[in-house]
Amino acid sequence: MFDLSRTLNRSLLYLIFLFTPAIAGAQPATDTLPGQFSLQDAIRYALKFQPRIQQSQIDEEITASNIRSRLADWYPQVNFNYNLQHNFILPSSVIGGNTIRLGAENTSAGQFTVSQAIFNRDVLLANRTKRDVLLQSRQNTESNKIDVVAGVSKAFFDVLATQQQIKVAAENITRIERSLKDATNQYKAGIADKIDYKRATISLNNIKALKKNNEEQVKAKTEYLKALIGYPDTASLNIRYDSLAMEKEIDIDTTQDADYTNRIEYKILQTQRNLLRSNIDYYKWSYLPSVAANGAYNLNFQNDRFTKLYGTNYPNSFAAITLAWPIFQGGKRRANLKTAVLQLKRSDADITSLKNNVNAQYAQAIASYKGSLENYYALRENVALAREVYDVIQLQYRAGIKTYLEVVTAETDLRTAQINYYNALYQVLAGKVDVQRASGRLTY
Repeated sequence: MFDLSRTLNRSLLYLIFLFTPAIAGAQPATDTLPGQFSLQDAIRYALKFQPRIQQSQIDEEITASNIRSRLADWYPQVNFNYNLQHNFILPSSVIGGNTIRLGAENTSAGQFTVSQAIFNRDVLLANRTKRDVLLQSRQNTESNKIDVVAGVSKAFFDVLATQQQIKVAAENITRIERSLKDATNQYKAGIADKIDYKRATISLNNIKALKKNNEEQVKAKTEYLKALIGYPDTASLNIRYDSLAMEKEIDIDTTQDADYTNRIEYKILQTQRNLLRSNIDYYKWSYLPSVAANGAYNLNFQNDRFTKLYGTNYPNSFAAITLAWPIFQGGKRRANLKTAVLQLKRSDADITSLKNNVNAQYAQAIASYKGSLENYYALRENVALAREVYDVIQLQYRAGIKTYLEVVTAETDLRTAQINYYNALYQVLAGKVDVQRASGRLTY
């Protein structure tokens, strides 16, 4: 017996199974998002879901479809036309002094036509440049990916640096609260005056305000990072990292010279140059005729009575070779050819300009990286020294040897050294990204 309910349920399940992959592929569900990202996780996510990358990939598909559309003109073009006509007044012609009406009151015609391009410069250009056009589209996607990788890396380091400043502030608050307690106890015991614990209170308030400011800053920077990687704005994102692993990755070979041929900008210019060279050939071909083979088979029905219109057919057919040869166009072809030659010459100047800019960018990136690296090494040592100084002065203060002002100064030096150290670390890592990008060695 036919079970309508069971059949409908099966059909519904089939439709859900059929369309779920397409819906899920558009945007990951919120409950399946990773939530925690390392730098490589963020880069991989951005390369998959960043709208700019998705747009570039769609542009690649559009380019491929346009090429297929242009190349379709190489194939035989077959068409059919149909016509049904009633003549209220038949056309007349004078033959031998007599006026004779020609034709029938009702006519109908069907026409099958076929044409084949033998030489057509538009189709020839599309066929010759299809690989370069596709390559240019892929290179644009690659350029966007490099931009995304560099932007995501720097934004990731920026968030991380701010988070480290929050941790440093939290540690400072713990230390100052302990110092405030000591200063208060000493004041109550009559060992010190109230200036010490008031200074501790001022320092504590300043650090708390700085920590709050950094907490607000990290929210904004995290939202910016989410926008860069294409992460849903309603979902939470936390970054994870390994400080030791990051410190091991700061080194880069600075002895290599800049090679502008590794840059994606150079590859794009080379592809554009190939297309411009093909454009010169295209305008040279404008002096040649266009040649096409064509033919037709015509069905021709005529009768004064409409009911008998399709009773008799008077067909005809033909085959032909069509040659279209423009003889004079007012100098248009010569002007177009000159423009194409100048565009190719200009592309050579663009390549020379890129070479000079790459050398300058690489030199600047290397100089900035080396400076940041030396600063990092110095500040790393400063953190250890500042901590040692603070611990000693703190003990001496408790023993009554040092004043609280010296404790505040040592604590400020330690906090500054810690913040500068983390800023220097992430500045070195960001500088490394700039060097890799300037040298064309930034991978993804």
